[in-house]
Amino acid sequence: MEIFSQELIGAIMIGVMLFAIFIGFPISFTLIFLGLVFGYWGFGKLVFYLMTLQFNMIMTESTLVAVPLFIFMGILMESAGLMERLFSAIQLMLSRTRGALFYAVMFVSTIFAAATGIVGASVTILGIMAGKTMIKSGYDTRLSAGLICAGGTLGILIPPSIMLVVMGPVLEIPVTDLFAAAIIPGIMLAVLYALYTTVRCYFDPKLGPILPKSMQPKSMGKVWVEFFLGLVPPAGLVFFALGSILFGLATPTEGAGIGAIGSLLLALAYKKLTLKTLKNSLIKTLEITALIMFLVAASNFFGAVFSKLGTPSLLTEFLLNLEVNRYVILAILMAVIFLLGWPLEWVPIVLIVLPIFVPLIKELDFNLTWFAILVAVNLQTAWLSPPVALSAYFLKGVVPEWELKDIYLGMMQFMGIQLLGLILIIAFPQIALWLPSVMYP
Repeated sequence: MEIFSQELIGAIMIGVMLFAIFIGFPISFTLIFLGLVFGYWGFGKLVFYLMTLQFNMIMTESTLVAVPLFIFMGILMESAGLMERLFSAIQLMLSRTRGALFYAVMFVSTIFAAATGIVGASVTILGIMAGKTMIKSGYDTRLSAGLICAGGTLGILIPPSIMLVVMGPVLEIPVTDLFAAAIIPGIMLAVLYALYTTVRCYFDPKLGPILPKSMQPKSMGKVWVEFFLGLVPPAGLVFFALGSILFGLATPTEGAGIGAIGSLLLALAYKKLTLKTLKNSLIKTLEITALIMFLVAASNFFGAVFSKLGTPSLLTEFLLNLEVNRYVILAILMAVIFLLGWPLEWVPIVLIVLPIFVPLIKELDFNLTWFAILVAVNLQTAWLSPPVALSAYFLKGVVPEWELKDIYLGMMQFMGIQLLGLILIIAFPQIALWLPSVMYP
């Protein structure tokens, strides 16, 4: 009689994996090493064939070709400086409105989220654009910092989100369905942010005072021209890239190709495309893509070993036998994902944790597309949650005048709004499922 069953070996493997990651071991190499060691322990030499098969399958997954193309599109759009132009125009248009800079941040962050999908870049650029102006205009530090961080995290959710591109093959859901399902929740959260700042400024005008006369425009004609030049090019590019995917005119990979070519043409049209800019953009794209793809392959192999050991089935049976409402189990899963979102990036959570939960979600008869959007909103919330909250450090790096404590307190306000959004999507699934059902009946 064996002392260790395969299921127990799988449980030990997960425990060792979490411990290794928390103390700082490189995630990709840790996953491959543990997959080989525990796989060999559990079912012998078969683990080497499994490794070859899984690496080959994931590296020939055509949908993932969209990842480097979308990354390149976002980095080049950032280099072109279009968002700064749009922010400046909106700021001037609303200069006589209370909380004008809050609305400018919210509008630009939504457009920027659709154009890049890279949280670190979004928070950093928004901080550079708005931070100094908000300080100069006497805006409340906590509300300002919280909105910038919250707006910057929209890139996780709003299409074409890189996370959704990766999540599609993992959950075996068409990326087009995920893109369509994420649009309304993304807009809903942006609207909730704007409503919150509006209400706060209404009851306490000192939080977002009207901009001083020195910052108000003398001619609105020039402002409208700047607004048009800042909004139409990036919005048009996102519409063509995302629209071609959503309406079935192009695959996600082809749509990403359209976006990449379009970003090149935009950078060229705005005279921002230099050889140095292009080289730096390509190198950044290569670095981020290599990191993601290697982790995708490693976690896919790790997940296959874990699944073959039978531990996910054992976990599913245990949770199903608890005799509680299925929404209680869903709440447990959401809490686990939220807590893991503190120390871990979205990549290992999507690639390692979600495949473990998929059998359980199917047994509970939840819609997988809906569940994927819940996970995306949940991980977006984790970006705003202390003690880790990477968004805070990105913002602190570009606006050193703001204390980290105030940034945290500001983010926690919007974390509450995120949780409200998550509850609304759970209570009303059609927020996520209506658009896919209309577009792909």
